[in-house]
Amino acid sequence: MKKAHHFAVGLLVAVFTTGIAAADYPTRPITFLTMTQPGAQIDRLTRGLAQRMSQILGQPINTKNVTGSHGTVMATELSRARKDGYTLGVTSLTAYTYAPHHARLTYKPDNFDFLTLVALNSSGFISKADKPWNTLKEAFDWHKKNGKAMVAMFHGADDRDAIVRIAKKEGVKLSLIPSKGGPSVIKAVTGGHADVGYVGAILYKHVEAGSIKLIAAALGDRLPPIPDVPTLREQGYDEQVEMIVALVAPKGIDADAKAKLLAAADQLSSNPETAQFITENLLMRPVEWGEATADETVVKLFDTFGKQAAAK
Repeated sequence: MKKAHHFAVGLLVAVFTTGIAAADYPTRPITFLTMTQPGAQIDRLTRGLAQRMSQILGQPINTKNVTGSHGTVMATELSRARKDGYTLGVTSLTAYTYAPHHARLTYKPDNFDFLTLVALNSSGFISKADKPWNTLKEAFDWHKKNGKAMVAMFHGADDRDAIVRIAKKEGVKLSLIPSKGGPSVIKAVTGGHADVGYVGAILYKHVEAGSIKLIAAALGDRLPPIPDVPTLREQGYDEQVEMIVALVAPKGIDADAKAKLLAAADQLSSNPETAQFITENLLMRPVEWGEATADETVVKLFDTFGKQAAAK
């Protein structure tokens, strides 16, 4: 009986202690995983959010770069993380909504809690500034006229597939190079290793410096800082590529931790300085924050990409 009594008391102490630990979340540093290499726009966003959320939660938030396969390597690691709220991801949604329809993965969207959207990364196709074309359409026309294959560096599976479809429509051979994020795309394009590349808002400072030029806006609208460059659709291609960035957690994280993370995100969503950081410093587009919007967006995109994949 004594052994049973001691076991019961020990179990109660363990449960009680765990409850206190959860209620005190966070009691130690948190890690934000990000899918890009240091210096890329999503990496900069991750570090900026980590700094601001750390001030709210009262614990350091470290950033860990987990690159590879357009965010799916990071998503795989996140899906296997402990559900205690100490490992989160700041990532493009395409690894969760697009990639599962085109690659054999160990996870699916149901393995995650999408806490909030945080930004829409401005993006487009770029070329080196001295190339003899000013739009993507002109780039394809040049390669077709000269009988040359186009070398394209892609960021993720969705922009890769978009440029493949466009090349097929134009009758131009394509040579594809994967990237590890914006900086690697910029380096390949300016170094003459790629004729075109797809990249996020990091493109603005390089356009301003004169080393590259934007040849197609990839969103539904033109990019306000460079309004003269037409969108993909305006150039005759029924394509649109969006890098929607979200704060993501493993499915079923501790309820108290999730509540505090959602409260912190809600506080940031209404903070003018955070909005300025995202839209003016990073030149990303604003989005509607909140778990409900994030969930709705994931379901909608997953369904849309699923129908596209089935129609192939």
